[in-house]
Amino acid sequence: MPNPNGGLITETNSQYYAGQQSFKGTGVADSLFTCTFNTDLVLTVVGVSNTNFSVTVDGVIATNYTFTPDTKNAIKFNIIGGAVIPPLDSDIVVSLIETAKESNYGSYQYTSLNDVINNFIVAYVGAGKLIPSAKRTDIIFHAKRGMQEFSYDTLKTIKSQELTISPSLTAVIPQDYVNYVRLSCIDQLGVKRIIYPNTNLTINPAEAPEQDLTGQIVQDNLEENIDTDPPQTVERWKDADTKKITGLYTQDSINEGYDINNTYLDNYYWGGFYGQRYGEDPVLTQQNGWFGIDEVRGVFTFSSNLKGHLIVIEYISDGLAYDLDTRVPKMIEDAMYAHISHAIISTRINQPEYIVQRLKRERSAKLRNAKIRLSNIKIEELTQLMRGKSKWIK
Repeated sequence: MPNPNGGLITETNSQYYAGQQSFKGTGVADSLFTCTFNTDLVLTVVGVSNTNFSVTVDGVIATNYTFTPDTKNAIKFNIIGGAVIPPLDSDIVVSLIETAKESNYGSYQYTSLNDVINNFIVAYVGAGKLIPSAKRTDIIFHAKRGMQEFSYDTLKTIKSQELTISPSLTAVIPQDYVNYVRLSCIDQLGVKRIIYPNTNLTINPAEAPEQDLTGQIVQDNLEENIDTDPPQTVERWKDADTKKITGLYTQDSINEGYDINNTYLDNYYWGGFYGQRYGEDPVLTQQNGWFGIDEVRGVFTFSSNLKGHLIVIEYISDGLAYDLDTRVPKMIEDAMYAHISHAIISTRINQPEYIVQRLKRERSAKLRNAKIRLSNIKIEELTQLMRGKSKWIK
C-alpha cells in the first residue's frame, strides 16, 4: 500500500501488481473517477482494442463512458435512458492491459527528466543559491545534453529488438538507434549466438554509378549520375556461400565433391575441405553469420546463412526518444544535478574560475560514483566466474 506519511510510492499493491484500481459508483451524473496509475491511460475510441485499459461495472465490460487527456486519467460515465450509469455502490474496476502493466514494473528505480529539472530549479536556482537565476529552457537544454552524454557510456540505456531476417537479408535500423552493442542469432533453445560485423569481409558502397563500355560514368537527362541499385557488391554478398569463407563444411557437403569436369572425387570432403581448415583465421571460423550497416539506406545487412533466422539487436539510444518523460536512473540523479550546474556556470561570462573548476571536479567525481553504482558488480557472480580459473586446459 502507499505510504500514509507521504512517501514516494503512490500506487497501491493492486495498482502495481494487478494493474487494477477500484471505485464505488456514486449514482450521481457527471461523476469523475480519477485513476492514479503511474502509467497514463490511453484511449482513442471506447471499446477499441488499441487502448491500454478496460473498464468493468459489476463485472460487465462498460463502454458508455467518456475520457479525454484533459481530465488527467479521469473517467466520466454517460447517462443512458435517463438512468445514471453506474448505479450507487456498484463496483467499478479500471484494469490496465498486460503490456501497460509490464511497462510500469520496476519503475521505482527511475525518475523522469522533467522531475530532475524541477528538483534542480528548487534546490539550485534562486536568491542565495548557487545559481541566482536561470531560464527553464536553458536548464532543459543542459539536462538533455547531460542525458545524451550519460547514455553513451554510463547509463543502462541498452535497448533490444527481436526481428526475423527477411529474404532481402536486411533489417531496418530502430527509430531511436545511436549505436549497436551486439547482434545475436537466437537458436532453438533461446540461446543467443553472437553475430560478428563484416567490416573486414565486405562493404556497402554508398554509390554505384553505371558505366559505359569505355568506363565513363553515365548521366541522365539532368546530368546526374545513374546509380546501380542495389550495388553489385551487395548482391554478391547476399548470394555468398558462407562455407567458402568459414571452411565449416559438414559431412553433408560430400555431395559437392565434383571436379571442374563434373567427375565425382572420392573422399573429397575429408581430404579436401577438412584437411584445409588447419591454419585458418579464427576470426572467420564461426558459423553464426555476419552483419553490416548500410548507413545510406538505413538498414542492417546480413549474410545469406541468416535468412529466416530469429535475431536480437541490442543498441544504444541517447535517452531522449520520449522527450521530458525520459526515465533517469535514481543512481545518477546527483550526477545530473552536478552536470547541469557546471554546464550553466561554465557557459556564463565573468564567472570566477575557481567556482567553475570546483563544479567540474564535483561533476567528474559524481559521474565516477554513478558509473560504479551502475556497474552492478556482485561479489557472488564474480566468485562464480573466477572458479573457472581452476579448470585444466589441455
